[in-house]
Amino acid sequence: MALNSSRVSMHKPQGKKSVAHQVRIIGGQWKRTPLPVADAADLRPTPDRVRETVFNWINHLFDGAWEGRACLDLFAGSGALGFEAASRGAARVLMVENHVPALRQLEAVKDKLQAAQVTIARGDALAKLRELGGGRREAAFDVIFLDPPYHQDWLAKLLPQCAALLQPGGLVYAEAEMPLTGLDAAWLADWDIVRADKAGMVFYHLLQCRNVTRIQA
Repeated sequence: MALNSSRVSMHKPQGKKSVAHQVRIIGGQWKRTPLPVADAADLRPTPDRVRETVFNWINHLFDGAWEGRACLDLFAGSGALGFEAASRGAARVLMVENHVPALRQLEAVKDKLQAAQVTIARGDALAKLRELGGGRREAAFDVIFLDPPYHQDWLAKLLPQCAALLQPGGLVYAEAEMPLTGLDAAWLADWDIVRADKAGMVFYHLLQCRNVTRIQA
């Protein structure tokens, strides 16, 4: 959903400041809770309609079972993806964000919701993935959310690192400025696109890696 090394949108002209607004959690115990969007230039929150579709996909693949699930939300921004997962019952959600105003808002929302299952960390997305990739059991995730800035080859850098952090059957949600379906790229070779759609200029996907082995305790 957002900033990190700055969740920068390529949908709007550069240099213009976005109007402060908010999104809402769609389902679960915190349904309809508003989440403020940082008043930062070109912040690109994941649209409500896209999030609703994505979580319907995940619910179907998980048979609605969120209990015990662990999620990683890189480029957390407003936290809409991570808080949505926690609202639906995820046991552990790690949000990573590098933009200080957005980070403060995430902390404020966590405190308001008393979301003990949510951990918020400041840092660069790629550095955090490498830090987590030490083979520890607590670093295994069922869902990793990737909504990076466009036109910076973030997915090519991040997906190889994500494979080492997924539980078997785990999912990666990825937004991009282009469809990944049919893309002939080496960094996609080990990934199956299990769901994909488009909303406006947003292409969004659910991916599964074919070469995941269970992380050892």
